Amino acid sequence: MYEFRLPDLGEGIHEGEILEWHVAPGDAVREDDPLVDIETDKAAVTIPSPRAGRLVSIGAAVGEVATVGGVIAVIDDGTARESAPAPEGISLPAVQEEEKPETVTRREATVWGPVTATPATRRLARELKVDISRVPPMGPGGRVTAEDVARYAGGDGRPVRDVEPSTGAVPAVGGTGSGIPFFELEPLPDFEQWGPVEKTPLRSIRRRVARKMTTSMVMVPHVAHMDEADVTGLEAFRRRERDRSKGGAGLRLTLLPFVLKAVAEGLKGAPALNASLDPFREELIFKKYYHIGIAVDTDKGLMVPVIRDTDRRSVREIAHEIERLVGEARSGSVAVGDLRGGTFSVTNLGPLGGTGAIPTINYPEVAILAMGRVHEKPVVRDGQIVVRAILPLTLAFDHRVIDGADAARFVSALVNRLSDPLTLLLDA
Repeated sequence: MYEFRLPDLGEGIHEGEILEWHVAPGDAVREDDPLVDIETDKAAVTIPSPRAGRLVSIGAAVGEVATVGGVIAVIDDGTARESAPAPEGISLPAVQEEEKPETVTRREATVWGPVTATPATRRLARELKVDISRVPPMGPGGRVTAEDVARYAGGDGRPVRDVEPSTGAVPAVGGTGSGIPFFELEPLPDFEQWGPVEKTPLRSIRRRVARKMTTSMVMVPHVAHMDEADVTGLEAFRRRERDRSKGGAGLRLTLLPFVLKAVAEGLKGAPALNASLDPFREELIFKKYYHIGIAVDTDKGLMVPVIRDTDRRSVREIAHEIERLVGEARSGSVAVGDLRGGTFSVTNLGPLGGTGAIPTINYPEVAILAMGRVHEKPVVRDGQIVVRAILPLTLAFDHRVIDGADAARFVSALVNRLSDPLTLLLDA
């Protein structure tokens, strides 16, 4: 018998959702034949059978989450019972190394069992003077997360009391379930009592988006500043360039690369908008590079690939990067490295319609710009009513880091750049 454990999928990935089993218990399997499809927060991967034989049992059904190192299949290969990881080479496409969780024994192993946590989480525990062996694990697969450590510390070093590990319920810290006065999560009602429903598991990317957006909205005090840019001249220039390149090797020149270029230039004069706040060390981190993320709508959920060194690229180079990253994100082939390291994000809702939106900050960034739909609008210029192409802009920002005046100055400078293509060209 051979116990097949879920191999290390790389890139700090600790779990995956079972999408499909290619064989069922009792079926014969050949070595290297497709065994199971697993989807993680990054991508889907097919894992081959490590041995030939007969599948005796599976450790996780379709829709369930399997953790790295856990037994996902038992194969009768005619040998004595053996337990080992899968052969080397099972990995997600285009991944990079990242710190992996370490497992040690808890002091009260009869209560909690082993401690699984990343080195960064252990570092945080040391800084907060928290005994990680006593922290209740609320992360996926029984992992202790940084949030668990911070929750346990409770702001004054007091532990969380009466935690029920089997349910993952978080009991009182200083009197309330969340540590926030009057904030309690109530269970949902049974919606089926009013009519038919359909239930779908929260999968991979969508689950990751839900976690990140919740973190952002709970942690960050959002404020929004709105303005409009007259992009009549910029739109005329863009259309001329688009028409001029028709029939050639076809670069799809939209308004977005111009906005990204203007944003990157503007961030140089507004360093607070390109920063992050470390709430544990109570310090601001000002980044000296400008990697702009773009929100991409995909079949599996929102993804934010990053255009690195946007300030050093031409508008044409930025346009090429947008095409590449959007295509790869929607096909599921985007490299994990292209989803990391952003310092500021832009979401373009214009193609979908609407007059504007207040976006959610892509934590741990501190600001995000939303573009609305360009529309013709009568405005007054030099005492005359004229029709101009107007682009609505909304800047959502973290009020812990950025004051309203700073946001207003940044947006005003952005509006000026977009309203005058020559200014944008000179800045670039």
